[in-house]
Amino acid sequence: MRAICCAGAITLAACAVNSVTTEAQSLQVLDRELAAIAGDPARELTSLSVIALRGGEVAYERHFGRRFIDLSGRGADKPADANTLYRIASISKLVTTLGVMRLVEQGKLSLDADISNYLGYPVRNPQFPGIAITLRMLLTHTSSMRDDAGYYQFDANVNLRDMLVPGGALHADGAMWSRDHAPGTFFSYANLPWGVVATVMEKVSGERFDVLMARLVIEPLGMQGGYNPAALSPARLANLATLYRRRPAGESNDWNPRGPWIPQVDDYSLTAPVARAGNAYVPGSNGTLFGPQGGLRASARDLSRVMRMLAGGGMLEGRRFLEPESVATMLAPQWRHEGGNGESQYGDHRARFNEWGLGNQHFLDVTGPDYGDRLVRGGGFTAVGHLGDAYGLMGTLAFDPRSGDGLVFLVGGTGFDPETDRGTYSAAAGFEERIASALYRRAVQGRAD
Repeated sequence: MRAICCAGAITLAACAVNSVTTEAQSLQVLDRELAAIAGDPARELTSLSVIALRGGEVAYERHFGRRFIDLSGRGADKPADANTLYRIASISKLVTTLGVMRLVEQGKLSLDADISNYLGYPVRNPQFPGIAITLRMLLTHTSSMRDDAGYYQFDANVNLRDMLVPGGALHADGAMWSRDHAPGTFFSYANLPWGVVATVMEKVSGERFDVLMARLVIEPLGMQGGYNPAALSPARLANLATLYRRRPAGESNDWNPRGPWIPQVDDYSLTAPVARAGNAYVPGSNGTLFGPQGGLRASARDLSRVMRMLAGGGMLEGRRFLEPESVATMLAPQWRHEGGNGESQYGDHRARFNEWGLGNQHFLDVTGPDYGDRLVRGGGFTAVGHLGDAYGLMGTLAFDPRSGDGLVFLVGGTGFDPETDRGTYSAAAGFEERIASALYRRAVQGRAD
């Protein structure tokens, strides 16, 4: 019996050692794979920051490339690292939603109330004047509000009322409203609704959006970034990634893999960021100012904290941020593509959007060459989260709230047109597929083969 027990103990010990060895090997392989993707001479990335979660805890974090390229030749490039902040594009929408949910918990907002009651003026699609527009509609892209009249980070002198209300100076022919689909009936991805969401948040709180989000979300979650670069400390501003792409010098928007790296946004090497609003700004007049739809600066580590909190049912490191019911409401399906009830295509990326929660996309593992929302090669990883794509930034935040497995990657710019690198099993770019698949296989699943 002693011999049997001893043999069993040896076997268990050997299995444990093999497991640790395999995991270490898988992460070493992952280091090499990601370094090769980021440094591929044919498809170079300026910077790449990644984090993978397993069971709600960080299993892997690495950073590659340069957050700043010294184009003058008089200084030095700066590497991406754990403190690097990126303008995370539309992933910002998910974080903005956290602020909404906190105000809902405080009783200051209701997801299904007429937003006109908060703003103090009527907000209606002129084609459907009898239907109230709600925060739930805005957060799920079903409000019938569009970007067709243009979407801008309006300056502080603009009142959003002038765009939303017929007869206003910015309303023109009302192209920001769908003429064919009533509020609440049709999904169409848009940015303008998030400026309206932020305006509502300002109105009920009396605080400017960037300040409000710092108090409600950024600071409580221990994040290092924010919606206002001008408010970042010197140390954090120094860690802000400039977003780039290779293109011809001058004003051209064409791609040129042999051209110079051209800063697209957040190059503060010569001049400091300019404050978007002064003391005269009236909160509740123009929530677009600080980019609630795409202007958050955050690190991959910041976003991992968001994922960990949501996967933890609103808890992070022993502290409650949201009630479990709020998390469940936010992540519950609100819209699912069923043919004629919305646009699953985004641009010419087919079946990119198939289901939506409040401020978050649901990845259903739909697949096909250059088609679908599948996250990893071979499938099997269904998740919630958000994508980001603007000014050179391309990124993904995706996690399974049941298992706590997840991944974040942020790319600070590409040396090639992403449209020339189409996905083989999804509507994502090929390099995005390769990054996500490597992270999931090596860091989440722990596979070295």
